[in-house]
Amino acid sequence: MKTSIEPGDEQFLQQLHKLGTGSIQDLCQSLGVTATAIRQRLVRLEAQGFVEREVIRTGRGRPHHDYRVTALGLRELGDNYSELAILLWRELRSIPEVEVRQRVANRLKAALVQRYGGEIQGETLLARMQGLQAVLERRGFQMEVGSRDDLPILRENNCPYQELAGEDPGICELEKQVFEEVLGVELKLACCCRNGDNSCEFQPMESSVR
Repeated sequence: MKTSIEPGDEQFLQQLHKLGTGSIQDLCQSLGVTATAIRQRLVRLEAQGFVEREVIRTGRGRPHHDYRVTALGLRELGDNYSELAILLWRELRSIPEVEVRQRVANRLKAALVQRYGGEIQGETLLARMQGLQAVLERRGFQMEVGSRDDLPILRENNCPYQELAGEDPGICELEKQVFEEVLGVELKLACCCRNGDNSCEFQPMESSVR
C-alpha cells in the first residue's frame, strides 16, 4: 500500500531522481526555489527515509552534500499497484475450477499471514493486536486498537482495498481470515467501509477468547 506523501514532495523526489544525485544548489537551479525551501524539504524527506546524503570532498574547498533518492523513496514513487491488484483479483475470482481457485486463494492468504505474522509477538490478544497494528502502520495502513465489551478491537480507518471491496466483498473476508490467523482468534467484521461505515472494525468473538 502506498504511503501518503504530499504532492509537492512526490514531485521533488521525481526531480531529484531525474538528476541522479544533486547538491542543494543543483536542486535550486532545477526547481527554481530558494535554498531554504530545499533544505526544509530535504530534512523532512531524509527523516522519512526517502532521501539520503553523501559528503563530497573536492580539492581544498569546503565539502558539500549530494542527495539522492533512497530505495524506499523509489518504491514510494513506483508503488501504484491498485490497477494491477484489481486485475489479478478479477482473474483469481474468474478461475472456473473451484478447487484451483480456492488453492490459489489459500496460498495468497498464507503469504499474507507470513508477511504480517512473522513480526508479531505477544502472549495476550491485546499485545498481538498492537503488534499487528504496528506492522500494518509501517505499510501505510491507518490502524487503531480500541476496546469494546472488555475486549480489544482492531480498527482500520482507511480501506486499503476500497475499489476491490466495492466489486467483491470476498476481499474483506480474505483480510479477516488473515487477521484471524495472525491473532489466533475468530473475528467478526463489526463495521465495514464497504457498508458506508467510517472504518472497518475487527472484533474478536467472545467464545474464541475465553
